[in-house]
Amino acid sequence: MNLSLRPEHLKRYKDFAVLLWKYGRRDLVARAGLDELLPQEPDADMARVPEAKELARDVEKLGPTYIKLAQLLSTRPDIIPPAYAEALTRLQDNVELFPFSEVERTLEADLGVRLSKAFERIEPKPVAAASLAQVHYAVLRNGRPVALKVQRPGIREQVLDDLEALGEVASFLEEHTEFGRRFGITLLFQEFRKSMLRELDFRQEALHLVTIGNNLKDIPEIVIPQPVMTYTSSRVLTMEFIPGTKVTALSPLARLELDGERLADALFRAYLKQMLRDGLFHADPHPGNVFLVDGRIALIDLGMVARLRPALQDRLLQLLLAVSDNRPDDAAKVLLLIAEDREGADQAGFRRGVTEIVGQHQQVQLARPQVGRAVLMLLKVAAEHGIHLPPELAMIGKTLLNLDEIGLTLAPRFDTNAAVRRHAAAITQEQMTRDFSLGTFFSTAVELKNFVQHLPGRVNRILDRLADNDFQIKVDAIDEARLMEGMQKVANRIATGLVLAALIVGAALLMRVETTFHLFGYPGIAILLFLGAAIGGIGLVLTILVTDIRARRIRGQGRN
Repeated sequence: MNLSLRPEHLKRYKDFAVLLWKYGRRDLVARAGLDELLPQEPDADMARVPEAKELARDVEKLGPTYIKLAQLLSTRPDIIPPAYAEALTRLQDNVELFPFSEVERTLEADLGVRLSKAFERIEPKPVAAASLAQVHYAVLRNGRPVALKVQRPGIREQVLDDLEALGEVASFLEEHTEFGRRFGITLLFQEFRKSMLRELDFRQEALHLVTIGNNLKDIPEIVIPQPVMTYTSSRVLTMEFIPGTKVTALSPLARLELDGERLADALFRAYLKQMLRDGLFHADPHPGNVFLVDGRIALIDLGMVARLRPALQDRLLQLLLAVSDNRPDDAAKVLLLIAEDREGADQAGFRRGVTEIVGQHQQVQLARPQVGRAVLMLLKVAAEHGIHLPPELAMIGKTLLNLDEIGLTLAPRFDTNAAVRRHAAAITQEQMTRDFSLGTFFSTAVELKNFVQHLPGRVNRILDRLADNDFQIKVDAIDEARLMEGMQKVANRIATGLVLAALIVGAALLMRVETTFHLFGYPGIAILLFLGAAIGGIGLVLTILVTDIRARRIRGQGRN
């Protein structure tokens, strides 16, 4: 595959090449053929070794697509060095506000109503702004306060162009570099692309708010703002307004008044439930998305979610328990079971690496337990030893790492390991209840009914054949008679070959013995032996060919 030469893509290729060149991946730039887009004489800023915090600033300048991609890569310590990954987790959308007139235009176009009929008032100054959208406070005609999330004008087209260019680069890197093939760059990009397209459709986020809100309704400490579907479209999301305070903005005095241990435990329980039971979890719980309101925790901005299949949920529970209980052998076993590819992997080295990581996790747990960091490091050691784990594991690790930080903010002594063990029993019980649900019972009952219904007829057929001495059991095993026959043929051919060889050797020795009997001017007995060997050899060859052709025909008829 060759890179597109479309003019609108060349600038994006150049930006990407400069970023890779500056931060140490000059080999990828050269192999991808992007070095031609670099300045002929790189400046001194590109020649020096940049600090990790500069990476975040450079990525922010490239726009929202690159910011989201960098946030995803920050969950992959096997691809991004730890220092750079830490810097990318701090990425913020430093964007300019777009005019309120654009907000009004988008609202009227998407909602199809006059704003004065739908809203009592809309605050022109946004309460929050990001690269994809900005949020305004509003009040509906019925007096209900809401938050209006309005998509930035032209952002959809910009993101789609960025995705197209990045997709070409990803495919090119995977085809032409060992790095791209090793880390499955194309698959990683496809997952990122789907996530970005979901975030651009605010109707998806509205569904996430409803689904996750229903899933967590049994945890009173957690609040999920619900959408107003009547005033929601692909570019506009109207939802409950949460008048809370960011966790990171709490003053030391406010923290003292909170029951931090209870809130941190409830938050951890909510995410464990999402991951291990519901199979749908909010994958971006960074501190800016977590608010405190009336002694409860509110989760906002549910645009980025991830799904887990039931089989992976069970394995994840086993993995978290193994890490929290300091059982590295069990952790390695679980990771090998869920691995997508481990052909040619160094499993012995991988097990040693897992033992070291789990051991380090236990050593620091009294000071600051971080289950998320342990999961991400397990992902890294797996990649180093040729084991490819499901990409969902990176999202899980990143989510747990964010929860570790929030838990530390709410309650500095909160023990995440103890929280895993504490909630594991309840989650396991809920999973068993789910597996033995009423629907599963009825499905099993229907299968049992069909089995019992057809059982008498099947038993009668078996008994009738036994009575008629017509009962046969077919076993696909080795035919001993045919095996012995084949071995005998081989032995006969070997014996014939030895006799022919002896005739040829004897004839060669007799050629030196002078006799009165000659044929063709040579000793007659030697010539007769040569003729006999020749005739026997021709006969042996013909017999082999005829036998093989006949066997081939018999096999062909058997298939037909």
